[in-house]
Amino acid sequence: MPLYTKTGDSGETSLFDGTRVQKSESRIAAYGDVDELNAVLGLALATGLDEDLAALLTGIQRDLFAVGARLADPRARIADRVEKTELAEADVRRLEEAIDRYDAEVPPLRRFLLPGGAPGAAALHLARTVCRRAERSIVALGAESVPSTVLEYVNRLSDLLFALARVVNHRSEMPEREW
Repeated sequence: MPLYTKTGDSGETSLFDGTRVQKSESRIAAYGDVDELNAVLGLALATGLDEDLAALLTGIQRDLFAVGARLADPRARIADRVEKTELAEADVRRLEEAIDRYDAEVPPLRRFLLPGGAPGAAALHLARTVCRRAERSIVALGAESVPSTVLEYVNRLSDLLFALARVVNHRSEMPEREW
């Protein structure tokens, strides 16, 4: 199977249900933002993060494929049949538990922080901002267009990415730069 299909040469693409839409359509932009977030997480992983962080982020990358699938399936025809596309409240709780665990590892936050530090932390800060953009794109679709757990998951994920950036800097003994 070739990597190119030529079906998008006119600026259209297909959603999971077969509907043809313009590539500029808001649903395409939303799952494109999620795809970009996934790629930035890959960049963060390429910096050589600690094993616990790498395992957590690899699981999140898999979850982001499920988020993208939900966004690409406006009529929920495929997502309900494909177990890998399910995101549940337990997935949101898993992120919350990770936030609590990693936030306890760093000093209390007293001021706003300038993004940066160790390469892995800088990549996680970038991922956090892409995650917030993806969240805005998903919200723009309307609450009835997306399962509530998708929005909850993406909202918690940006918080987790901030916590992980702090952990990477802390473990690297890289001082945080306050605003």
